[in-house]
Amino acid sequence: MLKNLLNTVVMLLLMAGIACAEEKMNPVVVMETSLGAIKIELFEKEAPISTKNFLGYTKSGFYNDTIFHRVIPGFMAQGGGFTADRKQKPTKAAIKNEAANGLKNDRGTLAMARTSAPDSATAQFFINVVNNNMLNRPNPDGAGYAVFGKVLEGMDVVDKIVNVKTQNQNMVFQNMPETPIIIKSVKVLK
Repeated sequence: MLKNLLNTVVMLLLMAGIACAEEKMNPVVVMETSLGAIKIELFEKEAPISTKNFLGYTKSGFYNDTIFHRVIPGFMAQGGGFTADRKQKPTKAAIKNEAANGLKNDRGTLAMARTSAPDSATAQFFINVVNNNMLNRPNPDGAGYAVFGKVLEGMDVVDKIVNVKTQNQNMVFQNMPETPIIIKSVKVLK
């Protein structure tokens, strides 16, 4: 009887440990693009503000039918703010820069795009295609660019995106793909 009780207690402790481990898993999203799917893990613990912000835009459908409007081989692919006809989508308020979170702008990481003001990021993000150490805090302006996720699957898709033929239309649209690369949807997996 004591053995059965001990087995039951051990089993309950194991199940509780598994449940706790599952609760701590990072959110994962899938970004369906016109060139393929990109699976991304979001670093909720290290970048809670950026992750919450990105998930808010994701869950509202904001990213659906936006484009990668700036792609530079050997640097990054930026998107999440414009429609295919180059109309900027209205965003929520800017968020605090979390570049002091210890995460680096390495190949495959997702970071918040911003203006020269450190706390100006809204919906736009970029995916690093190389290690961009010059974007890590305190570079380039003392603030850095906040990493909040990493590509789990689909870096081959990101590499295709940055290697398309681009054009310069004006100061806003430089290195813009000649054929729009559509973000069809972004959906939360877990």
